[in-house]
Amino acid sequence: MNQQAPIHNSMSLRDLKNLIRSGEGLLLEFKRAISSPEKIAREIAAFANTHGGHLIVGVDDDHTITGVESYHEQDFYLEQAAHDLCTPALVYKMEVIPYYNREVLLVYIEESENKPVSVRNGQGNAIYVRVDDQSVRASDEMAAVMRAQASEKGITFQYGIHEQKLFRYLNEYPNITVDQYSSLADINRKKASTILVNLTTLGILKLNKKNQSNVFTLST
Repeated sequence: MNQQAPIHNSMSLRDLKNLIRSGEGLLLEFKRAISSPEKIAREIAAFANTHGGHLIVGVDDDHTITGVESYHEQDFYLEQAAHDLCTPALVYKMEVIPYYNREVLLVYIEESENKPVSVRNGQGNAIYVRVDDQSVRASDEMAAVMRAQASEKGITFQYGIHEQKLFRYLNEYPNITVDQYSSLADINRKKASTILVNLTTLGILKLNKKNQSNVFTLST
């Protein structure tokens, strides 16, 4: 396994409590403890695939600080998750904050420069992203956008009849799904997805999660 960055202890208990008080969100996740590398891999991969973030180990969802007996076992699981289950492998930074006779771990995961980061599981590889305070499985379109943004290949944009229908629709309605666009333009779902992904990669559209669905909107 690769050696992680040195463990720092720069955060005070007071600063930690202030951070916990802010609550879970896009950039912050609480865990009472890490029970296995498989369960934590998707959390750190989701941070890496979005905007990075902090994982605090030793804190309940209700903000209660419980701490862990020792950071060593937790760090072992983290290293397994980051190096053995995530592709490409992730590097994290960790602080250990003493809490009475226990310890709280503050783990920082940077946004990856090599998206998408996938997680190996029993069914193959899965890609996760952060949506609000949850780590969720990325849709095919989300994964495709990440791959396209990481690719050095250029994307050509042709303003044809299918694109005209799309922009007319989005000038009247706030968003559109792949299935709606497929029906609107009378094209198969794969072609509709490709057009939307390409326009998102070019920055013309934005891809968002709304009510468990992926919707595309015009960039502003």
